[in-house]
Amino acid sequence: MDAVFPPSTRGHRLSNVVKTTLLLAALSALVLAVGQAVGGGRGLLVAGAVVLVMNSVSYWFSDSLALAMNGAKPLASGAVPALEQLTAQLARRAGLPMPRLYVIHSPTPNAFATGRNPQRAAVAVTTGLLELLDRRELAGVLAHELSHVKNRDTLIMTVAATLAGVITQVAQWAFWWGGALLGRGDDDDSPNALATLGLLIVAPLSATLLQLAISRSREFDADAAAAELTGDPRGLASALARLEDGNQLRHLNRSPATAHLYIVNPLSGGGVLSLFATHPPIERRIERLLAMER
Repeated sequence: MDAVFPPSTRGHRLSNVVKTTLLLAALSALVLAVGQAVGGGRGLLVAGAVVLVMNSVSYWFSDSLALAMNGAKPLASGAVPALEQLTAQLARRAGLPMPRLYVIHSPTPNAFATGRNPQRAAVAVTTGLLELLDRRELAGVLAHELSHVKNRDTLIMTVAATLAGVITQVAQWAFWWGGALLGRGDDDDSPNALATLGLLIVAPLSATLLQLAISRSREFDADAAAAELTGDPRGLASALARLEDGNQLRHLNRSPATAHLYIVNPLSGGGVLSLFATHPPIERRIERLLAMER
């Protein structure tokens, strides 16, 4: 059964694409600004070169790094027939090649997708997710992850995380070498020392917030695309509610560097910490899905 979505939903998805593009542009500009603040014209060129190298490394090795950091193991053929059959069915419907399947031995229910393109895609699920969800809910989760693959979100979010990491690392180096940085008075294109110091304080925080904003936008789009793929928004909404409850009871002990990849936030935090959340509030995601059903 095909899902029919109101114009307001399509508008949200277009808005998220525009927002993601602008946020990535802002993040790239921030990298260059930090490079210039640290090294003037030469720093600007070095920053551009570093970004190019880091993004190249992320492009080629992000999938293997993400899987290794989360302890994901290849799923043996025939080990979980229902998972393989459902993934293959949804991949065909989405016009995607069958992704590699991985399993994470953890009672916490969660899942993520990675890979630079659909041909290199991998989907990892925890044993807790397989035990908790029924077929309808599992279809929603798999469709969400396949939507990330189809929309190249895995690459977009990797680039965003890499750019934010470069900014943070450069700022830390600059503080270690602060005396040399702030004393460059003989360089014609050296910026004002106080302005440089202010930028180096604000830049890492700004970069992190931009990266997280990109991640949250992509989650909304993947939810909408998954509901369209399955024709069952309520199935994914039910899965999100159960996964959120499961992660509140038992946190997934994995690297915060890959938290943005998961379908629900494996970390916790409220209040001011919600500004640094890798995902939109689960209630808002469920609200949007139920609105699509109506």
